[in-house]
Amino acid sequence: MTSSTITPRMNAAAWGMLLALSVLWGGSFFFVEVAVDAIPPLTLVLLRVGGCAVVLWAVALAGGGGMPRRAGVWRALLVMGLLNNALPFSLIVWGQAHLSSSLAAILNATTPLFTVVVAGLMLADERLTTGRVAGVGLGFLGVVVLVGEGAWGAGNAWPYLACLAGAVSYACAGVFGRRFRRLGVTPLQTAAGQVTGSTALLAPVALTVDHPWTLPVPSVAVVGAVAGLVVLSTALAYLLYFRILAVAGATNLLLVTFLIPVSAILLGVGILGERLGLRDVAGMAIIGLGLAAVDGRPARWLRRVAAGGRGEEGT
Repeated sequence: MTSSTITPRMNAAAWGMLLALSVLWGGSFFFVEVAVDAIPPLTLVLLRVGGCAVVLWAVALAGGGGMPRRAGVWRALLVMGLLNNALPFSLIVWGQAHLSSSLAAILNATTPLFTVVVAGLMLADERLTTGRVAGVGLGFLGVVVLVGEGAWGAGNAWPYLACLAGAVSYACAGVFGRRFRRLGVTPLQTAAGQVTGSTALLAPVALTVDHPWTLPVPSVAVVGAVAGLVVLSTALAYLLYFRILAVAGATNLLLVTFLIPVSAILLGVGILGERLGLRDVAGMAIIGLGLAAVDGRPARWLRRVAAGGRGEEGT
């Protein structure tokens, strides 16, 4: 069976993994917020991907798996590390150094808007359907509602543009990552290999720019935030990420970025004592409608119910 005949589906298990991933990645904005004032962005990202590589390879070796041996696989992993880690992590962390964690997460939720276009142009089984386009439009409207009309009046658009550029990179990574299944690389090898590639790319840059050996000793809170960022929001998150990518497709996977702002806001309410306003609730509701439209199943269910009702009337 060719890849063009496989239609990715979102079943209950995939939705459960998607929700869990949204919490893990929503938490990453909280961890970054704690650590970014003490650790420069490039060094923080290097710690994130380097620590994650150690954790994931330890898990892989403990489970009896090994590293990929083919040079072509490692070249693909290096590209994936650039698109899915090095570029977006650095751009978003830099943006978050100038913006709030909630706003950075909300801007990250534009990723499916770009993914629908990229996947629709490049993947045979990710068609640009009316439902998906409408769903992404609704989701983007929800993001606009959450951000509020005054957000762009701060006078400096570069942090906003950096976060949006990170979203574009994530979209490209979601499409590029589909190839690893055909290459015979397991999700664990893919996750570990791509953070290894991004570590190799970032290390010389971070060492040259940040001189991390000159930084003061971080506090316990900062160390804890980095540990959470590495183990929970990166290592565990990427295991879920590549599993969802394999079973549900690139566009469905990137739906998680609609949920990340919701998770980030809920974590803020529960941990930081933040309050949800009417605009926040309205934005989350619109995002939910966008998710339903992109997934398509609620509409199909309503059509089946309507068809069933008509059938009963005719008997």
